[in-house]
Amino acid sequence: MTGHVSRRRFLGTLGATGAGAALATSGLAACSSSDDAKSAAGAQQVSSAVDQTVPFRGTHQAGITTAVQDRLVFSSLDVITEDRAALAHLLETWTTMAEAMTKGDLVPGNQGDPVAAPSDTGEAYGLPSSRLTITIGFGATLFDGRFGLESKRPKLLQAFPPLPNEVLLPDISDGDICIQACADDPLVAYHAVRNLVRAGIGTTTHRWMQFGFGRTSSTSTTQATSRNLMGFKDGTNNLKSEQAEDVDTFVWVGKEADQDWMRNGSFLVSRKIAMFIETWDHDSLGDQENVIGRVKDTGAPLGQESEFEAPKLKATDSAGELVIPADSHIRLASPSANGGIKLLRRGYNYTDGVSSSTGTLQAGLFFLAYMNDPNHFVTVQKNLAKDGLNEYIRHISSGLFACPGGLQPGETWKDKLFSS
Repeated sequence: MTGHVSRRRFLGTLGATGAGAALATSGLAACSSSDDAKSAAGAQQVSSAVDQTVPFRGTHQAGITTAVQDRLVFSSLDVITEDRAALAHLLETWTTMAEAMTKGDLVPGNQGDPVAAPSDTGEAYGLPSSRLTITIGFGATLFDGRFGLESKRPKLLQAFPPLPNEVLLPDISDGDICIQACADDPLVAYHAVRNLVRAGIGTTTHRWMQFGFGRTSSTSTTQATSRNLMGFKDGTNNLKSEQAEDVDTFVWVGKEADQDWMRNGSFLVSRKIAMFIETWDHDSLGDQENVIGRVKDTGAPLGQESEFEAPKLKATDSAGELVIPADSHIRLASPSANGGIKLLRRGYNYTDGVSSSTGTLQAGLFFLAYMNDPNHFVTVQKNLAKDGLNEYIRHISSGLFACPGGLQPGETWKDKLFSS
């Protein structure tokens, strides 16, 4: 069985042999065949909406400007070998695996040998591709000399300076390599990361992992603005893929790249932002709206009627006070307050359950943003030092990764770093 056998077709093959064939001879199977056929037809109609594939190869990596999927599995890995050839081989293997999985195919390799471990772990058998994208990035520590890659490190791939409102936990920050898997089915995204990490055993190991649900931004004008766990619409003015000029200006690394492998790529900033949910939930609606600078139900800027109206940052009320407060989030995060900088966000809600010591929810925003210069994030984050939202949030994790450009036919992630 090859890697081009789809997960659905493989499941069908299993159903036609072994236990499936035995059941076909029983009276029970005969009695239920009509109902099964109806169920199968219904399931096919439901799944057709997510039975879409996003091209794996292209000028840019998928999963950046791709319309944001509903679920995320993000994994940060450390390389535990100093064997340059082993790392190069893994990047080549990962490319083959990722391309197959994004098509809805099985991981290439053995599936039928009963005395060997199957190459695909199997939890996604029967599931469509669900718009799966797999995006890879490289952290600064990968270029520390272990693999002879010092000369391949982009100059902009530098540690961030201390930033406002952060208490960063080293165990869930940074890493040599990141894998971002996004899909409209959580099991499809999980399956992708699980299988890639499994293939890396002996060469890489988990550093940290984050699951995300309910996207908190849109990257296409075809998507409605979603809400974060504070109940507000998030990312109303986020960059959209249709804004080609802005995307080229702020997202993609171009001719200015000091590394050829970074052309048509982007820098990824990850930040895990804990929310003090219980404190926020007991604040008044008026205070909440002043902190954000928007009306909670409609998403409109304060003093206006609809979500997509441009905020009137100079507007004052009858008492001469700013309608949108000076410390409101949308004012301090706006391009006009940051030299025109725009970030492409792909954030997700997260929850880690409940604190055993306080009984409070451990939840918040897993912030992901793409940009062609990490200093853009630093500028915005420094400007948020006086953000009224800081009373309710804390940055607890940080990562910066260089995401290479897209792959052309026959090219692998190995070629990006190890070609001469």
